[in-house]
Amino acid sequence: MIVQFSYKAPTSMEQLLSLLGKDGATYKLLAGGTDLLVGIRNGVYAPTQVIDLKKIPGFDLISWDEKGDLVMGPAVTINAMLFDKRVQEHFPLLCACGKDLASYQIRNRATVVGNIVNASPCSDMAPALLCLDARVRIESLQGSREVAIGAFFTGVKRTVLGKGELVSAITIPSSMADKAGVYRKLKRIQGHDLGIVGVAVVNLGKSARVAVSSSAPTPVITPELPLTLGLDKMLKEVEAIIRPISDVRCSKEYRQFMVGEYAKRLWMEVIA
Repeated sequence: MIVQFSYKAPTSMEQLLSLLGKDGATYKLLAGGTDLLVGIRNGVYAPTQVIDLKKIPGFDLISWDEKGDLVMGPAVTINAMLFDKRVQEHFPLLCACGKDLASYQIRNRATVVGNIVNASPCSDMAPALLCLDARVRIESLQGSREVAIGAFFTGVKRTVLGKGELVSAITIPSSMADKAGVYRKLKRIQGHDLGIVGVAVVNLGKSARVAVSSSAPTPVITPELPLTLGLDKMLKEVEAIIRPISDVRCSKEYRQFMVGEYAKRLWMEVIA
């Protein structure tokens, strides 16, 4: 499908917010483009403007603020995150999820922020970000605000972002550094890498949490669960947060079974 649109590449936040604040334009933001360009080609999106974020200074940086929190800009690619030594050392669960995202070539383009803004129920980065209490910084001409990652998703392909808003950073608190965590993804590998089930477990010291993707309208996470909780009770907590469906990838029953299997395996692995 051929779609005509204008291409804008602002070089400052002021220019960017001005473009987002204009009335009448149906815009899409370009960071990695791994979902956007495919969507345009397939007729899912028909923007009148594509606004490139990659020329905004600092948007491609991984940094650490004065509190020691990890901050990732909207143009930080999955591979940039995976190659960062401090991220590797202090946030292994982020890397575990990133390594399972598509292929090496896609990870060179796909961004961490783009993966959550796309708001797919099978987001690879969402389980780690949920486990690590990530916060999403949102900017617009009206100012900035922060929301917890768990409140960011509102449905399939839907988020709290309103007209004229963009995600300017993802922040992970320093209190979540060095937490042991594991991730497993069941995927269909014939044709395209399509996630069937994704499960992450993080050990918080005296408690743990289980996050699940591709088994509800949004990625979901349990409340903190005591490490002494038996497997049966832990599985009941996981079952309470998921709403699996049958689709072209697998049946509802298979999803539910594999979520339980992965949750048991990872719980025993990370709690041991």
